[in-house]
Amino acid sequence: MQGSNGEATLVMAGVVVALVVRRQLRTRPVRRNGSLVAPVVLAVLGVVAIGFGVASVVRDRSLTVLPLLLLLASLAVAAGFGVARARTVRVWRDPQDGVMRKGTPVTSALWVASAATHLGLGLWIDHAEGVGLLGAVSLYAYLAIGLGTQNLLVRGRAAEL
Repeated sequence: MQGSNGEATLVMAGVVVALVVRRQLRTRPVRRNGSLVAPVVLAVLGVVAIGFGVASVVRDRSLTVLPLLLLLASLAVAAGFGVARARTVRVWRDPQDGVMRKGTPVTSALWVASAATHLGLGLWIDHAEGVGLLGAVSLYAYLAIGLGTQNLLVRGRAAEL
């Protein structure tokens, strides 16, 4: 992530994370399927982006095991942050018998920590054996796994109310 590509990646990551955090802090109903739409869209984008990242690497050299292991570790970290954030989201039954959700300041702090962690892991992936773009383009997959994990756990808590 060097030069203008690195700067563009940072700006894109910042905008995406800011939008996700903003949405997390709003009071919203817990919907049966609504909380899975964004993770599914992000997952599709993530698969395409990772395919692009792999293609950018293999045109110049072989893809080694280290960047792939780091990528898998990054995605596991995303799930871990999703579990942690899910525990910080307030879930309650409203007077009309609907179930509501709202993130807390701790939820926001965990999103920022998660973004910083992805940035660090992405840089590590991209610099492992001179790989290039794989870490940077894995942002969508990272968000899909983290947000999907969080939303599934919040939906489970809502179902228990």
